[in-house]
Amino acid sequence: MGVDVVLKRVSRAGTSPKRRRLTQVDVVPDGSDVFAGICGRSGRPLLGRVDPYGTLVLTARDMPHFDAERGGAVGAAERDVLDGVRGLADRCAVDATPELHLEGD
Repeated sequence: MGVDVVLKRVSRAGTSPKRRRLTQVDVVPDGSDVFAGICGRSGRPLLGRVDPYGTLVLTARDMPHFDAERGGAVGAAERDVLDGVRGLADRCAVDATPELHLEGD
């Protein structure tokens, strides 16, 4: 029931939403439910919307809010996951083409 954090590049040929293409760039897997646990106990508005069974899509506009909500890690495993998520979020924040997908199982 983990929540994988996936950085995807959005490309669009023309203006039609049908031509929207997503390409996976990088991923922080959550096989041990570490990030899902962080989100579940955060009590924060954006992280509270993370669905362990669905997908939440964040864009560069969401990154300041997302960055503010990522709290401190409790242990080494959480630090490792949050460092990986922070790296993807930083890459998403500097460019308008990627999206950060928080994908539940």
